[in-house]
Amino acid sequence: MKVLGIDGSLRGTGLAVIEQQGSRTVSRHWEVVKMSAKAPHSECLSTIRKRLDVVLAEHSPAAAVIEGGFFFKNAKVAMVLGEVRGVAIAGCATAGVPVFEYSPRRAKQNITGWGAAPKEQVARMVKSVLGLSEIPPPDAADALALALCHLQTNRCLLPSEPI
Repeated sequence: MKVLGIDGSLRGTGLAVIEQQGSRTVSRHWEVVKMSAKAPHSECLSTIRKRLDVVLAEHSPAAAVIEGGFFFKNAKVAMVLGEVRGVAIAGCATAGVPVFEYSPRRAKQNITGWGAAPKEQVARMVKSVLGLSEIPPPDAADALALALCHLQTNRCLLPSEPI
């Protein structure tokens, strides 16, 4: 089973695909879709969607996972992240891939044992669990952690409902 993790951000979206092979979990792909601070908002959303479409087509994941459960004091930040989430959910829906969500705290708890773990600790644990040759950048590590959270959560429980 392949799972796509998506850590959405307008300027640096993490995309990662992992696959369960028996008792082993391997990384098939990870990247950060980086956008210039000067790039227009619409260009950023379009680029994220195009990269997502390519990853979906190349890897055919059975499920996708995004971060959920955010509360922001800054309405503009919340709106922008909501737009990125919308692009991701629409892209996955178009490809027929169900989307699930986990809070950042739950993904961190799952991978490190501590829901308030710093990004560096998450990245080191992702590297260790997946046997990566290098520590992935934070956005990719978060996407990998979300995908791992979904696989590990659904090994012992009934599958959760997609959003």
